[in-house]
Amino acid sequence: MVYKSKTQKTYLLSPVALFISGVLSPFAFADDTPLEVIEVHGHAQNKHLALGSSESLLSDLGVDFSAAGGVSNLPILNGLMDDRVKVLIDGADVTAACANHMNPPLSYISANQITSYNVVAGVSPVSAGGDNIAGVISVNSISPQYSDKSELDWHSGYVSAKYSSVDNGRKLGVGARLATDKFSLNYQGSFSDADSYEDGNGDVVLDTLYRAQNHSLTAAMRDDKQQLVIKLTHQKIPYQGFANQYMDMTDNTSYGAIAQYKRSFENSELEGQVNWHSVKHEMGFFSEEKTGMMRMKTDAQDISTQLKWRIALDKNSSILLGQEYYNYSIDDWWPGIEGSTMMGPNDYVNINNGKRERITAFAEYESQINTKLWLNAGVRIESINTQAGEVQSYNDGMNMSMMDMDDISSVTMSDTSTDNTIAAQNFNAGDRHKTDTIVDANLLINYQITNYDELQFGLARKNRAPNLYERYSWGVSNMATTMIGWYGDGNGYIGNPDLDVETAHTLSATYIKSAKDDRWRLSTNVWYTDVNDYIDADIVRSFNSYDLDNTARNILQFTNVDAILYGAKIDLTVNIYESKDLGNWQLHANVTNTRGKRDDTNQPLYQIKPLQTQLGISQQMGRFENALTWQWVDTKTRVDNNRFENQTDSYSLVNLSSKATWDSLTLSAEVSNVFDEYYQLPLGGVSIAALKQDSSNGFEQLAGQGRSFNVSISYAF
Repeated sequence: MVYKSKTQKTYLLSPVALFISGVLSPFAFADDTPLEVIEVHGHAQNKHLALGSSESLLSDLGVDFSAAGGVSNLPILNGLMDDRVKVLIDGADVTAACANHMNPPLSYISANQITSYNVVAGVSPVSAGGDNIAGVISVNSISPQYSDKSELDWHSGYVSAKYSSVDNGRKLGVGARLATDKFSLNYQGSFSDADSYEDGNGDVVLDTLYRAQNHSLTAAMRDDKQQLVIKLTHQKIPYQGFANQYMDMTDNTSYGAIAQYKRSFENSELEGQVNWHSVKHEMGFFSEEKTGMMRMKTDAQDISTQLKWRIALDKNSSILLGQEYYNYSIDDWWPGIEGSTMMGPNDYVNINNGKRERITAFAEYESQINTKLWLNAGVRIESINTQAGEVQSYNDGMNMSMMDMDDISSVTMSDTSTDNTIAAQNFNAGDRHKTDTIVDANLLINYQITNYDELQFGLARKNRAPNLYERYSWGVSNMATTMIGWYGDGNGYIGNPDLDVETAHTLSATYIKSAKDDRWRLSTNVWYTDVNDYIDADIVRSFNSYDLDNTARNILQFTNVDAILYGAKIDLTVNIYESKDLGNWQLHANVTNTRGKRDDTNQPLYQIKPLQTQLGISQQMGRFENALTWQWVDTKTRVDNNRFENQTDSYSLVNLSSKATWDSLTLSAEVSNVFDEYYQLPLGGVSIAALKQDSSNGFEQLAGQGRSFNVSISYAF
């Protein structure tokens, strides 16, 4: 059910596999059982060729992405996007602190820092994480490694570099570790710099450039019974273009700290964690590819604690008890521009002292009932409180109808500050405090029919409370609303303090068949999700900044509707040839199809990826690995008309790669999009940057990357 590659990445093929992988499997407790740790002696095999965004790693596990910035694409699981997916970084819950979600959790860790990652779509166990209806992505970089010496000495290190021609991308990763038999100190760093990439026609896709760096320092101590880990992080993104947003990121500076403690007892294990993460984020304009004057700032902080206690009931079953606390706070304001009669004299206060607090308790039972049947069942209860202080508009009613288009990146010509002034007064007079109590539950069953047939079944009730922007974005003018939204669609959004919690009931079934000689393996999965109070958006009015037929947009307000999503996946792996001279050849194939619609109108949900197939042939011969992959994506015709979602044509992409590995050195060469095909991203949103350069083409869909020659090198020492 679970396969681990040489780089120790955990590939999960179904929700049940999360547990069977050992991440959450029952502990085999015995008297004086020592705490399990990782020990590596000498030089570890080179594992650091992956650089930049973690997207390339997670895409292999079935995660789709909604296009955003070069390091900030938003994850989608089973047609459900962004906040509906719980993303945990080293067990920490980090909140996107931006009206456009430019700094989602995955943007705070680079691929070379990741040691393991898990993806559970749909039916996830309650212990994996709450406050989500789509599933859980867990990315880990903490993996203490110790030596067999009592003296502190050099343990291992690496330097990796990558270049990509399509965007002149330069990426660098470095790592160094000192260790004893009881202590480990590890540094991981990454640096990325890229220009705007070119599409298959050789045209520059404007405003896709970025620069970023991430750093982490991890210290760990252990004895036979316990382990303490402390990790410090820092990120600096001086700029990042967002082609499908009206503004760009002009700074994202964050600091974080994680403390993890584990202790084993005679028949139980205790695990505790404390997390802190602080970010200062700014949006504006930094290049000639998209210009403007407006600025937006946020200061935000996440603080959380988790406590888990697993108790062995007998040698085949255990119960896991947990308590968690999460506190997220944010201030979001748009500084007034000196001398501007339209964006001043006041600061526009979008969210004032916003808070989102979660208090959680859960219990989970797990048992290997017999040699064929495995069971996991759990219940999670959460109390979620959201609140926000009073707000203010830029001014008290001066006319904004003559606003310079460059001031706000081509948003509108029909704003009046009177609208926002009245909206602020109404918001301040209303109820800005709400508490929701939610209950999650799951049932996971794994039945081994024969040694070569396996059936997995999952049923779950899951909930997600609205985020602060969905509830408390109060502005109603065209300019204010178009600053809100992480959809990349060019529309504007108004919050709704009366939003209810999303509640999803999901049924999932997986059948796995393998050959007796293990030469092939087939996995089929079907799932169905019924969502009550799905947070969608209804049209309030329309606007047109350019007065062209193809430049109309809508202002929408978040609202609750009922929705249905369903889909199927097929994965096949076949060992097709093996010889001493030509090595081992393997075939990989998969097909994925997802559908989603509103119950009331049968209108398709936004950004549902069309039918997708992938076929790959890989060869391993000694130190050499070669791969050829073909991906086909169907025409996207099911679109959300409320958001003016574009249809996209079908396309095929061919990628070719080769890698050679020695004891300490790894070299890689790759050609992506070999035939330089032009295609538009079905989940890419619209190019606002291109609209500003030439409005005659309207809101065109964002184009994907053209052919790129990529080379990588990594040296471990």
